[in-house]
Parts: sequence; C-alpha cells; structure tokens
Amino acid sequence: MNEVTPRINEELIRYQTQRLQDLIVEMLHCCEDRKSFMSQKFGLPAAELKCLMLFEGERYLTVKGVAQKLEVAKSRVTKIVNGLIEKGLVVQIDDPEDGRIRLISLTSAGQKKSDEIDAFQKEIHRKILLQMDGNERKNVLSHLELLRSAMEGVKEQLV
Repeated sequence: MNEVTPRINEELIRYQTQRLQDLIVEMLHCCEDRKSFMSQKFGLPAAELKCLMLFEGERYLTVKGVAQKLEVAKSRVTKIVNGLIEKGLVVQIDDPEDGRIRLISLTSAGQKKSDEIDAFQKEIHRKILLQMDGNERKNVLSHLELLRSAMEGVKEQLV
C-alpha cells in the first residue's frame, strides 16, 4: 500500500503566510481608524471608551477587574476611571461587603453613553455584513471562527 503524504508547496505557503499577515495588518488599521473616529464622535479617549464598554451586562466593576480586562496597571485604570468620573459617566462606591474595595458603576449618563456606543458598533458591523450577500456572510463568519480557533491554537503553543 502506498501512503500518500501531503506535500506542502513552500512557495504557496510563503505567499499565503504573507497574505494573511498583510490582511490582518489592514484589518487592524481599519479597526484603529474606527476607534479614532469613535473617540471623536463620543468625545472620549480610546481607553475611556474601552472601559465603558466593559460594563455591558455588568452592574459593578472593580479597579482590579478592569485592569485585568484591559491588561493595564491598576494605576492606569484609576486615571481612566477618574476621567469618567469627571465626565459624570461613572461613580465609585464602597463595597458593602468589603470596605477596602471600591465598586465602579455607570451613572444614568454613563449607561446612556454606553448604549450609544454599543448601538454604533452594532450598526457598523451590520453595515459591513450588508456589503455581502447571505451566503458570503455565512462563509465570512464561518471562516472567521476557523481563523480565531487557529489563532487560539497557536497562542496555546506559545505558552
């Protein structure tokens, strides 16, 4: 019996590797442009926007929790939160169960701003999908899930 082992066409894989890298860079630039636009549109620095978006489905956050989610130092989160407090978008209260912990909560203005940001992002993603027909949308989403899984697999190999 002959076992057929697939041969990788090195020239093709080099081209595809470069193409993947280029496309990811282009998409990241597009996302960065959107973040800049959103910062201007909503009158918030990118870090404050990102922090507000963490409240989706959360009533309270802690500085430690925000620091972990944003992958920044707690001192950086304190600065971000202070900016949001000055704008009237969040408040800090003592945790009733542990006075050493301060809970961060959206104000009604903060909830409104958070909802506006969420609606804006959903509309952008909707418009992107509407650039394609139904079958293309299905394929794009399927392939993005495949790409995400492959990226997660490689990430696990790195640690």
